[in-house]
Amino acid sequence: MQEHTRLTGAEIIWATLEGEGVREVFGYPGGAILPAYDALRKFPIRHILVRHEQSAVHMADGYARASGRIGVAIATSGPGATNMVTGIATAMLDSIPLVCITGQVGSKVLGTDAFQEVDITGITLPVTKHNYVVTRAEDVAPVLRDAFRVAKSGRPGPVLVDITKDAQQATAEFDFAGAAPGKIGAHPMLSVVEQSIAEAAELILNAKRPLILAGHGIIQSGAMSQVRALAERAQIPVACTLLGLGGFPASHKLNLGMMGMHGESWVNHSIQEADLLIACGMRFDDRVTGALATYAPKAKKIHIDIDPSEINKNVAVQVSLIGDLATVLDQLLPRIRTRDGAIWLHAIDRMKGDAAVRDIKNLPDNGHLYAAHVINDLWHATSGDAVITTDVGQHQMWEAQYYKHEQPRSLITSGGLGTMGFALPAAIGAKVACPGKEVWAIAGDGGFQMTSPELATIVQEKLDINIAIINNGYLGMIRQWQETFYEKNYECSPIFSPDFVKLAEAFGIRAAAVTKRSEVMKTVEAARSHKGPFLINFMVEQEDTVYPMIVPGAALHEMIRRPSNNPLIETASDV
Repeated sequence: MQEHTRLTGAEIIWATLEGEGVREVFGYPGGAILPAYDALRKFPIRHILVRHEQSAVHMADGYARASGRIGVAIATSGPGATNMVTGIATAMLDSIPLVCITGQVGSKVLGTDAFQEVDITGITLPVTKHNYVVTRAEDVAPVLRDAFRVAKSGRPGPVLVDITKDAQQATAEFDFAGAAPGKIGAHPMLSVVEQSIAEAAELILNAKRPLILAGHGIIQSGAMSQVRALAERAQIPVACTLLGLGGFPASHKLNLGMMGMHGESWVNHSIQEADLLIACGMRFDDRVTGALATYAPKAKKIHIDIDPSEINKNVAVQVSLIGDLATVLDQLLPRIRTRDGAIWLHAIDRMKGDAAVRDIKNLPDNGHLYAAHVINDLWHATSGDAVITTDVGQHQMWEAQYYKHEQPRSLITSGGLGTMGFALPAAIGAKVACPGKEVWAIAGDGGFQMTSPELATIVQEKLDINIAIINNGYLGMIRQWQETFYEKNYECSPIFSPDFVKLAEAFGIRAAAVTKRSEVMKTVEAARSHKGPFLINFMVEQEDTVYPMIVPGAALHEMIRRPSNNPLIETASDV
């Protein structure tokens, strides 16, 4: 890294990124950012050339989720910048730390509708944690360093830095240390008061039916050991949000599974029967609560979150502990005594009944190939040790139900925004971040087609990524809703797909198609043993449904269950 020397603004971009520890970025060049690309050759930073700027942000997002580091994406002005918006919004809704750098037209023509000029800071204001416009070379380093601080501090999120072309071309003194952000005082609300800690401890001590709600904040905070200590010491069962999966080991006896719209029936019933909820780094979104008026009516609530705006936003709580989750639990744990939770745990076991079919090691084969079969077998083949990225829809929910996540950062999925096309580019980011990890992208046939050109990126970057397409010939979750709520009017949900095997081979990627359960494991193993990318097109049952399902507006316990004559598992009426 060069310091105390005169550099162009373009060179300062890379020198600052290098100083911040950045080793990989994802981007696509264009006129307004070209000075930065011209300077890139002077710096030891790997640039992954994407095929679409939305994918650049998804890759940076997957990189950040897999590694815990800040992801960086780069694009030019105008359409390059606007193509990033969906990726930025995806990161914003899931609190992912990103720095997105865009080129901008020269400062002298700003506001003139110059070629490829767009007000990207105005466009992204609602979906960034903060954004900046830089018009002078001397401001590049201070702004970028501040962007990294903002992206990572407090509740993480995406930050956008828009840099004019003349700011990249001009020169300025570069002083990395001197460009460090000023010291920011602690937010006054992030100091947990002793009285609140005492109140929370008292509620836990007196609870007969407590539950821990494990959210994404556990992983973001690195509070896995503290949450486990709380659960084990007080014998409190744990329910996970979608983004919280992996934050508490799936095999742990206190882990109940996923809550919410497509969560386990016994988990949702347990929430409704609980007398205390301890919400750890989760935001009580609508997919978790069902109808708010009937949510956990018997329970008092403790909410631990770093973002004060989330407290009492959706669900009123008795005690709020605002701050970093790991830090708050370190203060709370000394006050928690060992307690016996056997009666409550036994009651939850009774709620399970025969619905615990997803605990079966090998789902039965009745001649049909279901997505559940694919994901269950993939879990066994990888011993649950792979990093899985998913698109959004039915396959996403089946992955959450049938793949047991033992480790944090092993499930990378779009939760809040629900972005189709996320899986493939996110897998690229995850693999770049963790080259020694086994990475699988699980996508539907619809979502995969949104970002399939990134197969070229995988080949160009020589990435060993496995791809599982759950191909049912429909936009699966749309079809499911049409079946349930629109009298099977499958308008615009059947989707034509190319021959995915031939498509992969056109990119130079090995591929195979699977139509039978007996072919799943051997094909998965062929992919795992192959050195290089491998795509599997799983032709699964077309009109399958994710169960349970909570109708929007219904109470959490009012679930649509799997019919008793369901061809997949006939005995599991609650699944």
